Amino acid sequence: VPQGGLEGDNQLATGGTYFGTVYEPVYLAGIAAGATSETGKLGYIYAFPIPQTLANINAFALGAQSVNPDATVTTISTGSWCDPSVQSQAVETLLDQDVDVITQHQDCTKTIIEAAEAAGAMSVGYHFDASELAPEGWLTGSEWDWNALYVDMVQTIVDGEFVDSPYNGDFRVGLQTGDNPFVQSPFGPKVSEETQAQIEEIKQSFVDGGSPFAGPVVNQDGETVWAEGEQPTYEEVETMDFFVEGVTGKID
Repeated sequence: VPQGGLEGDNQLATGGTYFGTVYEPVYLAGIAAGATSETGKLGYIYAFPIPQTLANINAFALGAQSVNPDATVTTISTGSWCDPSVQSQAVETLLDQDVDVITQHQDCTKTIIEAAEAAGAMSVGYHFDASELAPEGWLTGSEWDWNALYVDMVQTIVDGEFVDSPYNGDFRVGLQTGDNPFVQSPFGPKVSEETQAQIEEIKQSFVDGGSPFAGPVVNQDGETVWAEGEQPTYEEVETMDFFVEGVTGKID
């Protein structure tokens, strides 16, 4: 079961899930957004407030704030994984609030990218490389690259080794493990070489065991979630139920 699957109390005894740490490249994209934005106001259009979307939003905000401490992220929930008309309205709402970089966690992403480009705003992609849709405003993004993982899984099954393999259960991978299937998209023309180098440096810190959520991390209410010197495990991130400081929106 790719992407999320059944977790926690909903786990199946006869099945498992596999997923990447999607928030790692999203944090890196947040750095690009924070460094490139002229207003310091970023927008995030997402479907539902589940741990995966909340982790992405928070990672994006923290990445942006790492280079622009005053950066804010305004969120809009569409209540749907794919509703182009609602997505278009969300883009207009964000643009009316001086947001100049828009990103998303939606299943169909074309509408938001094209609407931002048409308005002269910058965009950060999700799920796939949509840079050809936004030749001027594209900054970077995050995309799935399942190929190597799928091939290895199938080969493990063919070899009769699946039962005793890491795949037989909830398989989680990230930059720390070296095989995250969620990777960074190419940079657009607005992202400076200096920012690209900074992103590469932070990416390496994640490879070396760091996390986008290394403390201190403070929520919207000013409460410390992870203190200085603390960082959550992959499993803990998958239970996230809050927005960090600097994110505008309510979790309903």
